[in-house]
Amino acid sequence: MSFVTKLMKKIKGKPPFCSAVIAAAGFSQRMDGTDKLYIEINGAPVIIHTLIAFQNSSLISEIIMVTRNSEFEHIIELCKQHGIDKVTKIIAGGPTRLESVMNGVFSVSKKAKIIAIHDGARPCVDDGVIERAVAAAAKYHAVAPAVPVSSTLKKVRDGIVIETVDRTDLYEIQTPQVFTAEIIKAALTNVVDKSIEITDDCMAAELISVPIYITEGSCNNIKLTTCGDEIIAEAILNSRKAQSANDK
Repeated sequence: MSFVTKLMKKIKGKPPFCSAVIAAAGFSQRMDGTDKLYIEINGAPVIIHTLIAFQNSSLISEIIMVTRNSEFEHIIELCKQHGIDKVTKIIAGGPTRLESVMNGVFSVSKKAKIIAIHDGARPCVDDGVIERAVAAAAKYHAVAPAVPVSSTLKKVRDGIVIETVDRTDLYEIQTPQVFTAEIIKAALTNVVDKSIEITDDCMAAELISVPIYITEGSCNNIKLTTCGDEIIAEAILNSRKAQSANDK
């Protein structure tokens, strides 16, 4: 049992029921026609590595999988093969990520007090990132893991640098982004009703004046976006596996 889990149990008695919504209904448009979620890494598709991370977290009570209709049977079979039994529902995604996430959020158990929303294409998320965000959400209501921006940032116009951006207070936001159920349901309903475009789920909460609390993310919690990212993910997972073997 991790320190975070022990702390939550000490404070709350029993961790609140947390549903994880895995957004995996996209078409991998920047992967040259390859569905990044089914690229095999160490004998298992990317999406299975993602699901296993939430399956193994003691703070996750259920998993809602949001995917394309055509993948339902495939996902069911993969979950059976890899012993993933926290997936309680497989839900059809919509034409946009927002609609897919909303379908998932409104399909969670009625017992869910907290909802964690995660990109299916982030297979290297670790237990620490998940637990820190979920534990913080029980107190702060809206949370996102993040890492400080380390690269030099420049604003460019018409191919010419016009400004070097101060990166002091800049962070790269990751997932899972975690919220109390009432807040994220209200936030997503608001942006859908008003046809507002958002780039992540935290933005929906910001638009109804909910402050977002930042927890420690990980530079390893990468999102597979373009060809070659799976090679980096494989290296991260292999390194983690080797470290785990050394610790035993």
